[in-house]
Amino acid sequence: MQETLVVGETIVDMHPDGPGGLADQEQFHRRPGGAPANVAVGLARLGTPPAFWTRLGADGFGDALAATLTDEGIPETLVVRDPDAPTGMAVVSLDADGDREFVLYLDGTASTRLQPGRVDDDRLAETAWLHVGGVELAHEPARSAVLDLLERAPPETTVSLDPNARPQLWTAFDYADTLDQVLPEVDVLVASTEDLAPAGYDGPPASVASDIQAVGPHTVLLTRGAAGAVAHATDAAPWGPAETTHEGFTVDAVDTTGAGDAFTAGAVHALGEGESLANTVRFGNAVAARSTTARGAMAALPTREAVASLLA
Repeated sequence: MQETLVVGETIVDMHPDGPGGLADQEQFHRRPGGAPANVAVGLARLGTPPAFWTRLGADGFGDALAATLTDEGIPETLVVRDPDAPTGMAVVSLDADGDREFVLYLDGTASTRLQPGRVDDDRLAETAWLHVGGVELAHEPARSAVLDLLERAPPETTVSLDPNARPQLWTAFDYADTLDQVLPEVDVLVASTEDLAPAGYDGPPASVASDIQAVGPHTVLLTRGAAGAVAHATDAAPWGPAETTHEGFTVDAVDTTGAGDAFTAGAVHALGEGESLANTVRFGNAVAARSTTARGAMAALPTREAVASLLA
C-alpha cells in the first residue's frame, strides 16, 4: 500500500490571549503545533491521513500531543516517546493583523532526537510521498536521521521539503550550506521567500525558482502570505512543465499561525491526487486562507468540505 510519510517535530504552541508582544501578555493557552505535525494533521483532515514520524517527551505535554495525533487519525506506529528529553515548545505573539512571531524552545528536546534507521527500507519502498521539515536539520541526531532518510528514499518516491530559516535555530549548522546539501535530494520545495533569501535565493519568483531547480527540485512552490503563491515546475515533474500564480483568497484573518503549513498540506494532497500545478496552488491557497479564520495552527486546519465552500 502506497502512503505519504511526514517527518518532523510535534511541539506545544503557547498562544497569547490577544495581540501584542510577549511583554504585554499575562496568559497563554496551550495548543498543538510544529510545522510537520500541522502538515500531517492537515492531510488527515483533507481525507488523506499520512504516516508521521515524530518524537515526543514522556511528559504531560507529550501525552496531550500524542492523544491529539491519535484523535486526528494519525497512526501511532512512528510516534516515538523519549524518556530522557522534554517535549519542545514555541511561544507565539500576534500583532493586530494576526501575523505572528515565535520564540522557540527546542534545544535538547525530544523532537531533535530522531534516531537514524527508525524508518526501515521496506516502509520507504511503500512510501509514495515523503515530506520533511527543516527544523530537524538544525539539530543532531535528528539531522543525521533525516539525511539518512533522504539518501535511502527510492527514486520513485516524491520528496518534499519545507525549510525553516529562523536564525535562533541555526547555531550548530549553517542554514545555507544545509539547504544546498539537501536540495539535490528534493523533488518539491515549498517555502516562503523569507525562508529562501538567507540561503542566497533572492529576487523575482521566476529567478528564484530557476536557481533552485538548477540544484535539484523539479517543482518550486513559493508562498507569499496574503498575496497567495506562485509555482514553477520543469518537464521533469509529473505535472510539468508549468508555471502558475494565484493571488489567494480574501478572508477575515484572525491568526496566521500555521498558514504556510496548511498550504503545504493542501499542495501535497492535491499533487498526490494528480491535480495540475494550477489547481494545486489554488487549492493550497484555499486551505491556507481557511486556516487563518480561527486561532491556533493545528486547531484551525480545515476539512475538505470547508475548503470546498471557499472554492465554490
